[in-house]
Amino acid sequence: MNLWKPVAPACWQGRDDSGEAANALRLFQTVTQAATFAPEQHSGKTALLGFACDEGVKRNQGRAGAAKGPFALRKALANMASHAGHQHLVDLGNIVARPEALEQAQQALHDAVLACQQAQMRTLVFGGGHETAFGHGSAILDAFPHEQVAIINLDAHLDLRHAARASSGTPFRQLAQQRDTQQRGFHYTCFGASLAANTQALWDEATRRNVTVVEDLALLNAFETEALPEIKRIIEQHDRIYLTIDLDVLPAWEMAAVSAPAALGVPMHLLLRIIEPLCRSGKVQAVDLVEFNPTFDHAGQGAKAAARLAWQILHWWQ
Repeated sequence: MNLWKPVAPACWQGRDDSGEAANALRLFQTVTQAATFAPEQHSGKTALLGFACDEGVKRNQGRAGAAKGPFALRKALANMASHAGHQHLVDLGNIVARPEALEQAQQALHDAVLACQQAQMRTLVFGGGHETAFGHGSAILDAFPHEQVAIINLDAHLDLRHAARASSGTPFRQLAQQRDTQQRGFHYTCFGASLAANTQALWDEATRRNVTVVEDLALLNAFETEALPEIKRIIEQHDRIYLTIDLDVLPAWEMAAVSAPAALGVPMHLLLRIIEPLCRSGKVQAVDLVEFNPTFDHAGQGAKAAARLAWQILHWWQ
């Protein structure tokens, strides 16, 4: 497959406790590491794909380094204990972007995800910048053309920018335009958007596109009345859910290792209250975690936090 590369075995290493008991296992011992891209051999499993790309971040004038995210996140996930759900994970390698070739990389990610979905696999993608969402999301929309697909973004930013070229700031506007071309509905909800991090032009675009936004302050101050009804509505009104998590939704004290750390942010324990009912609904078809930048993760805390989110999603995913 174009731009596809297998993952180095060094990603999946950890502490071996199997001498204690047969079920004293960690993820590096239960993950299936595929030497070739053959999703048809893993029907019913969860495909892990890396999108080694920060071309979109560069175009968006951000801090480069997210291309190294997939390796760091796998490494942090590898040593976590393996419990229910984790045994379904199959590592199907990385899409590796070439310099100045974002659109080609997004198309390659789209094609890989679509192949996985058509093989009855769910997809978990480690980015990469939030340009990941156009490749991943467009594939989900193409895989289920006759179903209502909700796009849920946990993010400090709306990522609805008008720009001459695609970037990490444009993925949801691109998805909206794709839906316009296909004459299909655009069902986009953003949890955690910050008024301070989005210009009025972006809020105007969100209004024009009928985007549902639950701001960071609403999540912090009125979670039960602002977030829970919206989560319930999404689950009830849609057939499939695509969940994308920009790690800059977290406070800078929990996640400094991103291109644009959040001054306020939404703490992980609140994000998990959004994620759990979605994952347990049986409607989540695809998830990605994006914008992790190991260059700024000097103590490794950010990788652990992001990996814990991925770990929890895999554990709750039904």
